[in-house]
Amino acid sequence: MKTPLLIATACLLALLSTVGAALPYPILPPLFAADASNSLNHFMGLPPKLLFGIALSINPLGLLLGSALLGPLSDRFGRRPVLLSSALGAALGHAITAWALLLQSYPLFILARFVTGLMEGNASVARALLADRLTGDQRVKALAWLNGAFYAGWLAGPLLAGVTLVWGITVPFWVAAGALVLAAALVMISMPREAPSKATTSWWQVARDQHTLLLLRHPALRSLFVIQLAYTCGVTAFYEFYPLWLVEVPGYDAQGIAWITAGLCGLMIVSSFFAGRPSTIAPLRRIRWHAYFVAGAIACLAIGNLWLGLAAIILFGIPNSFYNAILPSWCAEQFGHYGQGAVMGLISTTFCLANIIMALLGSVLTLIDTRLILLLGAALSSWAAWRIGHWQKELAQQSCRQLETA
Repeated sequence: MKTPLLIATACLLALLSTVGAALPYPILPPLFAADASNSLNHFMGLPPKLLFGIALSINPLGLLLGSALLGPLSDRFGRRPVLLSSALGAALGHAITAWALLLQSYPLFILARFVTGLMEGNASVARALLADRLTGDQRVKALAWLNGAFYAGWLAGPLLAGVTLVWGITVPFWVAAGALVLAAALVMISMPREAPSKATTSWWQVARDQHTLLLLRHPALRSLFVIQLAYTCGVTAFYEFYPLWLVEVPGYDAQGIAWITAGLCGLMIVSSFFAGRPSTIAPLRRIRWHAYFVAGAIACLAIGNLWLGLAAIILFGIPNSFYNAILPSWCAEQFGHYGQGAVMGLISTTFCLANIIMALLGSVLTLIDTRLILLLGAALSSWAAWRIGHWQKELAQQSCRQLETA
């Protein structure tokens, strides 16, 4: 498979997976805030805000499980069949979502969003695909472009919903389903069939006995998990609550938030094309300083004035893009022998877990002051940067001991 086509296939899947996750954000609030009651916003007589919260959280829950399982499954059964089946599964999930909206069936809607999230957890497989086939600076560059595709999806999802909603509430989901079918066709055409594995374990045994979290038995990967969880808790605190800051401080409406988000996503996309450039600086050192810059941006948002906060939101995208380009490539070099799918799955799972943790903490802290969750996020990302420095020394000492005993 030619390298440009390989990278294009992985980036298209990443883009469409993220589009599917971001698609409902402008669609759901009007549904559950509507004055007229229907089967969706008054299911079993429950409060609409509670139903809305469940509808928002069920897709990230599916992403969490999919990220933990699909990577190891691709290590066992191959990247091509897992990418193909997950793309078609996500397309089916979007189609069922559209059907549930037509029926106004809340249980079917929740089930469809969960299944869609589960199938869209294939980001780890796309990363593993690039980590398998590419090496060195080419791998770093490709993973940076892959991250750019993820960022573009967060921008394109709400835009797709806004543009196509004029033709009906189900149209955005049908468009997303059709795009994923085309992506699956590209996978079939562009990716050669892999040699069948000689292992006899079933997919259920792989999911049960080889899921991503089993990597935490290894001390080095346990350290990676703790550091990455702290860093991504800071990042998700920013992502989830800067829109609330924009409402409370400058008084922005949905359109204003959309423009700021477009600026942030646009800068992250552009930064991703530069993040993959070769560097003589050690990867962990670069990762550490970018984590410090991310923590600084979140802190500026929490304690700064209006203009400093707006600048921090936009500029946050630069160090975060570099961090997310360098870390997966370094992990592929260091821990690839554990299975690239499983390692990349651990990174994706950590981010999904951080989303859930910070959403729960934020729901409490924002009752007091929105800045508290942002300050907590800044502190966690800053601690992660500090811990990376110590971890770098530990890994260097461990390497020296191994050389002495060799």
